[in-house]
Parts: sequence; C-alpha cells; structure tokens
Amino acid sequence: MSTTKEFNYLKALIEHRLDTYFEVDNSGQPSEIPDFKDWQLHIPKNIKTQKLTTLERTVLLLALCPHIQSNLLDSIIQNKLQSTGDFPQLGGVRGKNFRGFLPTGETVLFLTAGDDFEKTKEVHQIFDADHFFAQNHILWLEEAPDGEPKMSGRIILSQEYVELFLMGKASKPVFSMKFPAQIIETEMTWNDLVLHENTLSQIQELQTWVTHGNTLLHDWGMYKKLKPGYRALFHGPPGTGKTLTASLLGKYTGRDVYKIDLSMVVSKFIGETEKNLANLLAKAEKTENILFFDEADALFGKRTNVRDAHDKYANQEVSYLLQRIESYKGLVILASNLKSNIDDAFVRRFQSIIHFPLPKASERLLLWQKAFPSKVRLHQDVDLPNIAQRYDLSGAEIMNIVQYACLCTLNEGKKTIYNESVIEGIQREYQKGGRVIR
Repeated sequence: MSTTKEFNYLKALIEHRLDTYFEVDNSGQPSEIPDFKDWQLHIPKNIKTQKLTTLERTVLLLALCPHIQSNLLDSIIQNKLQSTGDFPQLGGVRGKNFRGFLPTGETVLFLTAGDDFEKTKEVHQIFDADHFFAQNHILWLEEAPDGEPKMSGRIILSQEYVELFLMGKASKPVFSMKFPAQIIETEMTWNDLVLHENTLSQIQELQTWVTHGNTLLHDWGMYKKLKPGYRALFHGPPGTGKTLTASLLGKYTGRDVYKIDLSMVVSKFIGETEKNLANLLAKAEKTENILFFDEADALFGKRTNVRDAHDKYANQEVSYLLQRIESYKGLVILASNLKSNIDDAFVRRFQSIIHFPLPKASERLLLWQKAFPSKVRLHQDVDLPNIAQRYDLSGAEIMNIVQYACLCTLNEGKKTIYNESVIEGIQREYQKGGRVIR
C-alpha cells in the first residue's frame, strides 16, 4: 500500500515540509495530490461527489494513514528527525495500544499552513461542526484537555469510514452498549402479511420512499425543500403485524432493520440517554438502515409539566430526541400500542401515521388459512370460517394457537389437527389477556 499514488503524495509532502523547515537543500516540489480516480483506496460515494479541495483530501490521507499504512508516518519522521530529536511543531501523539505516530490538528497546520494565517483559518474550518466531515461523522478532532489548544487534539476517523476506504463496505454494527440494536429478519413474504387495505396502502408508500427517496432528494433536487429521512408511526394493539411489517420493508428494499433495545438507551443519568442515542444514530446512518423503536412510548412519550429539575431534564431529553430523529437520513419507525402515548411534537413530524387495527373476521379467516403448515391436514370438525367469525384474535395470537395445536398433534404422533386442540389453544390465549370465551 505504501507505493500507491495517494500515500506517495503524502510521503513527499511531509519530507518536503520538513526539509523546508530545516533549510535542507531540496529544490523539488511535491507533486499535486492525485485525483480520487487514481487512488487505490475505495472512495465512498458521498465523498467522491463532494469535490474536496487539496487540503481536505490531505487531511483525509493523514487520518487514514495510521489505519492503512501504520508505519509510514513514523518511518518518514524518524528518518528526517534522527539528528534533531523531538519536534513539537509537528504535533502528533501516541496511543494507548498503538504506539505509532497519530496526527493531530497541529500536524495538519504544520504540513499545510506553516506561518500562512489564511491557510491556518482554512485548516480550522475543516474541523468545524458545520463542515462536511463533521456533519457526516467522517472525521473530527478529539477534544483537547481543558486549557489546551483545540488543534492539539488527535484526528479521529470514523471506523465505518476506515472500512469503507479499505474494503469498499462497512461491516454491520455489533450489538453492544455503544450500539444497543439488533437486526431483525423474517422468512415470511408480503403474501403472508394480512393487513387492512388502508394499512397496506400506506406501507407500500413507505416501501416506495425507501426505494426512491434518494432519487427524489438528489436527482430531482428536492433536498433543498425536504428534510432528509422519513419518519413513520405504527400504532395499534400488540400482535397486529407492526414488527413483521418493519422486517418485510427491510427485506424487500435491501436494508437492514435494527430493532432498538430501549432498556440500553434510556438512562436515569442526565445526558446519558441523548449520548446513547447519538452514538447509535451515528453508526446506523452510514448505510441509511431502517431503525425500529418498538414500544417507543418509553423514549418518545409525552412531555410533562415542569414540577422539578427531573421534569425539566426529561423534557429537554425529549426535545433532543425530536431534533436528532429528524436529522436521520434513513427510515425511522416508531411503534406504539396507543398513538395518544406519543408526544404531540413527534406526531406532527411523522410523514406517515399508520394504524394497525385488530383484524376483522374476513382478515382473521385469511390468517387462519395461511397459518397451518402444509404437511398437516385439518379434521373436518375444524370450522375455520366459524372460528374466525366467533373469536376476536390478533395475528400473533392466531400463530400461538396454531403452534399449540401443531405441538399437540406431534405429541400424539399424528398429522391431523382436531378442533379440540384449536379450541384449547384459543382458551389459553384468552386467559393470557384476562378474557373469557362466551
């Protein structure tokens, strides 16, 4: 990798700058930085289309160097400074585990600005919060200790972008305290999903946005008028297909669906919930995956009247969540049993509010007919139309009943399901919810 054009440029730049500083006879000038098309590294699409300046591309190379060519910076610096010892003007720090040279903001200043005040300002602007690098969570400066210059912080390059530059794709985030979310998948298809026709129509609109949203925003130029991303609220009783729908949306649009573990996001400590959510979203939005917040009331519930400091910070927390979710570039789905539990400020900002009602008798019949495995047969005493008409059940409850009836049949060594097993399963589901069969 050390022979690639991009790192040869960086090597020449560092050597030339050090020779110039120490007034070593060096009449040569470093060549111009190669175009992205000549880089051996993979260039992420959003960076390739940004038309970065020479300075911005140089900062990228410096940030990448310890991750891609870990010994390059040390070999150049040690060769040039072997007779001078320490050289603080070059900046740089050593890591805890990695003992090589890690560039800082001071390193960029020395290599690209020198004593030029205007160029110094340009370097500072690259590390501003409103710069393309920061807004896309590509690279930033580590916060310096109190009282020390900002540019003494080391350059941090997002691990996701290290992988994108090196491998051409980022690995999927692993479930952890820093990323409390897991991928949910399903073997089912759209044909297995039974929903009210109005609900299904709205779901199809979501699928259209995930498929064509980038075309609308960028190719059609609507990014100036529309906020990035899409926010949808799924509300309705448990077991009506909210989670399955989210899984199918991911399956048929080629997106991973991450179900957020709210128990690991919400914290009793002030500021921790915001920090946890910020970390999660920063990791997820690299590939614009679908985020699914089940039982979202815990995180996006109504704000309260301020009675004490706890209420004040709780309300600030909700306000922060509102802002952060609005800036997420992918699809965010919040699921709740009751729409009324979600804060009105969130509700106003949803592009879609989709109700998942309990299935009607005709829909329940479809669910019953689709639920039983093909390798068993129903005894003639199993009257599915009558069962569907008589018992008010959700899709999840029907699947629980079918599972129970199938296990009863397997236990008896048979392949025929009898009405008695189905009714017993229905009774069990009714008892769970404190209901009585009439």
